[in-house]
Amino acid sequence: MNLDNVHKRLLDNLKTGVVLLDSDLRLLYLNMEAELLLEISDSKANKAFIGDVLLHAEDDITEMRNAMVQNISYTKRSEELTIKHGKTILVDYTLNPFEENGEMQAMLELNSLEHSHRISQEESLHTAHSTTRELVRGLAHEIKNPLGGIRGAAQLLAREIESEELQDYTNVIIEEADRLHNLVDRLVGSRKPLEIANTNIHEVLERVRSLVRVDAASHNIQVDTDYDPSIPNIEADDEQLIQAMLNIVRNAMQSLNGDSSEQRSDGLIKLRTRIARNATIDSKFHRLAIKIEVEDNGPGIASHMLGKIFYPMISGRPEGTGLGLPITHGIINRHKGLIECSSKPGSTIFSVTLPLTAPGIEEKGMAIV
Repeated sequence: MNLDNVHKRLLDNLKTGVVLLDSDLRLLYLNMEAELLLEISDSKANKAFIGDVLLHAEDDITEMRNAMVQNISYTKRSEELTIKHGKTILVDYTLNPFEENGEMQAMLELNSLEHSHRISQEESLHTAHSTTRELVRGLAHEIKNPLGGIRGAAQLLAREIESEELQDYTNVIIEEADRLHNLVDRLVGSRKPLEIANTNIHEVLERVRSLVRVDAASHNIQVDTDYDPSIPNIEADDEQLIQAMLNIVRNAMQSLNGDSSEQRSDGLIKLRTRIARNATIDSKFHRLAIKIEVEDNGPGIASHMLGKIFYPMISGRPEGTGLGLPITHGIINRHKGLIECSSKPGSTIFSVTLPLTAPGIEEKGMAIV
């Protein structure tokens, strides 16, 4: 048994980022979680100074040097570190110096607080959404019963009335009853079983693009793609995924068009796909997953709305029904996936993570860039 390979596999399966440093604080090794956190591969980071990976971290580096000299461990809680492209990560980290073959080295352990916060937030949303869905289904049943009676009575009344003017009134009753019935059905969501099949996620996204192109609201909006061609097929219901992704893209279009009667000319939506490693979805660990991102350069979502957008009947637009994103959340949830949203002016990103569970999938060719 090759113990080096076993140890590497063990480290790569940890949900803690592990970085091995030499006496000059140069990187000797990163496990997969550290690669994800620091957004740099082990091969690219080899022998790089930690100050080139953690930017503006002079105080932290000074403390690391002191710990190495004194051969003592230390821990920092809720530390905000800046990595490349100015991105910040919130972590707890521990530095453990040790001597190896007469040379001082150190193991830096990074625990992402954003990761645990995201899991807790998703569990809370899932629980609240399940409770809301059951409540809505009960309410829908109570609404649909009298609606059926109203519609039936209007139909009987229409048969007895000879006046065309009065029949117009009964037609309005029937049409409005049908509209409310359809609204309730959309509110409850589809209970149709998923039709699982081998699905190419890029074909799903291209279908969404073709549907968006014929929408008058998209004529001044550019839809770009940034696909990872190495992503394999997944087991999914392609029609349901098309509906879910279409809801997200249309939501982005509405955000770009805003309340103005004039459509903006610089609107941009980007569809992006990547392989996600060591993903946790609904408290379950997945070695590999697919991440789909829909990003727009609109005004963003108000901070007080971010935690509510996946609930039914919640909309930031006066004309919105508040049903598109909850339906999307339900579809992704039924696929055992995860949907998240981050937003600031000029950049709103909806991220969908789906487990990559098809048999025989190899990691070859799926390197982190």
